[in-house]
Amino acid sequence: MARLFITPREMNFISDITKELIKDVVGQKIYYFPVSETKTKTHEIYAEALQKIFDNPIILDVLVNNEFQLDTKIDKFGIDTNFKIEVYVQHRDMVDKGISPSIGDYYSFSDVMYEITEYRYMRNIYGQAENIDGVSLIGTRVRESQFTAKIHGPTTIEYSDEDAIQKTFVQQRGVAENSEGETADVRDLVRQGVLDPPITGPKEVSPKGDSTNVGSAFYDES
Repeated sequence: MARLFITPREMNFISDITKELIKDVVGQKIYYFPVSETKTKTHEIYAEALQKIFDNPIILDVLVNNEFQLDTKIDKFGIDTNFKIEVYVQHRDMVDKGISPSIGDYYSFSDVMYEITEYRYMRNIYGQAENIDGVSLIGTRVRESQFTAKIHGPTTIEYSDEDAIQKTFVQQRGVAENSEGETADVRDLVRQGVLDPPITGPKEVSPKGDSTNVGSAFYDES
């Protein structure tokens, strides 16, 4: 598509709409564990890390491909089943937050920890080299002997932990802070003064919106 018709303003619009879908509608997230290059020691000869040291997990808003890729092997030790999962991260959101995932980093989704084994850019928007749609992070399930960390919810309805089921979902809507804390969410058209900030604040789905004690519901007075 010619740059005459797809200008930076259109690119900002596409980015903002994508962020709105992921952060204000879908609400899926992973906990990303980046390897600390300053804390991790490598072997002097082989330049490999005997033990990886990780910084605190970072919450990333994503779209999750729910189709698991199963890999089952049968050997003399029995049946060994492993699987992969793919998550999509909006590229500008990572740039805004100063995050650059790498192969070998880890992330958790549900009650499973994954190692990033594939990292690839999805596509250029309308063929413009500087505007990337998003990044695909393909993770392979990690054995507990390889990496252990606290699992953050939501996980699964089978568990009785307080955060096993997510009862509250709060929008971000480009504000610097919502009821859950800092968002680091940037909407480019608002930042550049093309659009005014939202008149109302981030809405939420939570027990506050439920008057029947059935479960969480939309709450529009936040």
